[in-house]
Parts: sequence; C-alpha cells; structure tokens
Amino acid sequence: MTRVLIADDEDLMRAGLAELLTADPTIEIAGQAATGRQAIDLAVTVAPDVVLMDVRMPGTDGITATREVLRLAPETKVLILTTFEHDEYVFSALRAGASGFLVKRSRPEDLIAAVHAVHAGDALLSPSVTRLLIDHVAGSPALADSTAIDRLAALTPREREVFTQVARGLTNREIAAELVVEESTIRTHVKRLLMKLGLRDRIQVVILAYESGLVRPSNQERS
Repeated sequence: MTRVLIADDEDLMRAGLAELLTADPTIEIAGQAATGRQAIDLAVTVAPDVVLMDVRMPGTDGITATREVLRLAPETKVLILTTFEHDEYVFSALRAGASGFLVKRSRPEDLIAAVHAVHAGDALLSPSVTRLLIDHVAGSPALADSTAIDRLAALTPREREVFTQVARGLTNREIAAELVVEESTIRTHVKRLLMKLGLRDRIQVVILAYESGLVRPSNQERS
C-alpha cells in the first residue's frame, strides 16, 4: 500500500483528491491537513509514504512545510500541488526537497500515476518545468566550490556523463538513445550516482550541477 497524506486548505479539494486516490486499491489515505503546520505534525505521527502538498496555504505555507516534513520524516516524499504550471513557488518547493509537482487540473489517472512514481523514488516534472528549472538555476550565480567538484570525483566517467545528461533534463530513454545503451543500464547508472552523491532525485542533480557551476548553460562541464 502507498499511504498518502493530503495537505490543502480547501475542504472540497481534499475530499476530491481523497476520492480520486482511493479509486486505486493500492492507495490508502493516511490523513488530511488543512494547513502546513498540520501537515508537518501529521507527517511525523502517521508517517505517510507521500504527501500531496498545496503550495499556498495560510500560516505555514507548503514550501516551509515541505522543508520541515523532509527534515523530520526524511523517508517521506513530497509531491507539490499547484494551480499553474509556472507557479513562482515551484522552484522554491523543489529546492526545499520536493520530489516533483502536479497541477491540480491533472487527469485522475495522472494523479494516481504521479503518487506511485514519487513513492517509487522517481522525480516527477513535466518537460516544460524541467526546462524552466534548468533555466532558472542556470541563470543564478555559479558557486563552483571545491566541495561540489570533489563530490563529482566519486563518479565513474560514464556516471559523470549520465549526470551531465540528467542535468540537461533528458529522460532515461533519451540518455540511452544518445549513449546507445539499454534504458535499464541508464536507470542503474542514475541510481548509483544518486547514492554516491547523496542526492534524493533527479531534481537535486539539476540543482547541484548548475548551482555548483559544474555544468554550464551551454551544457559544457567545467575543467
């Protein structure tokens, strides 16, 4: 079973999400929260697998709640709910550790698939938002500190190559096609490099690569 905590300040939205999710017999609603503070408290007490987190809530917002949930319950995954794909808060939520985002107008089957994907450890971003995230982070001042460079030294040449492709926003299938290998091979490389670098998911790969200056907007690595 995938246990889900729903955090949204609208009663009808919470009820609707709960009804849609329970249409899948492998999903269980672990709790519902109307505020970010309630989401934090429930995440600690009921230990959900996934939190569906609304960004804009009164008091403690979804970004702050995401950061606290992941600090207090690091095994929990957070999936951000937003009204608009280009929500200005999406970047902050992803930086806070969210594993992806979902627009509220998504189809029911996409919502269920998203919950399962995030629970399985996959980052969930649409191609357009991946591109926006890359542009947003690439436009920030590069840090390029020695610590970040040392972390990449732990990667094999192939893992480093895959790391760069992930940072560009390519999917496993696209990377496999470019490197002329099986998609399963790329999945293995991604899993290993995430473990070596201590990263939660592909989103953190993008952020590390660009904020550290190890990958440039031109997609060329620093020497």
